[in-house]
Amino acid sequence: MTHKDLEVWKQSMNLVEDVYKLLNQLPDTEKFGLISQIKRSCISIPSNIAEGAARTSTKEFIRYLDIATGSISELETQLLIVQRLGFADYNESLEIQINSIGKMLHALKSSLKNKIKDI
Repeated sequence: MTHKDLEVWKQSMNLVEDVYKLLNQLPDTEKFGLISQIKRSCISIPSNIAEGAARTSTKEFIRYLDIATGSISELETQLLIVQRLGFADYNESLEIQINSIGKMLHALKSSLKNKIKDI
């Protein structure tokens, strides 16, 4: 099994696409500010899932999932800032995706931690 088989990776890739569409609404003045930061945090989610899945140790995989979890919280905060500044609407669809991915990351981490306990 590779990272491409993980539903959480697939969903986080979809999230990247949807966030990039939203970023097209932001003003050019934010190109090197919020837009750049949002792109980094968003891309970090599937990237860390993939990197963790490629590691040989389950503990390392969990560590990368923790980083992905931090990135999704960072992304959520940045999108709320975008909304509060009136640049674009942080729509319900993105909120649902973010919550769903967060839950999937938590479930995967719990499963992997249980796997370590069973060994």
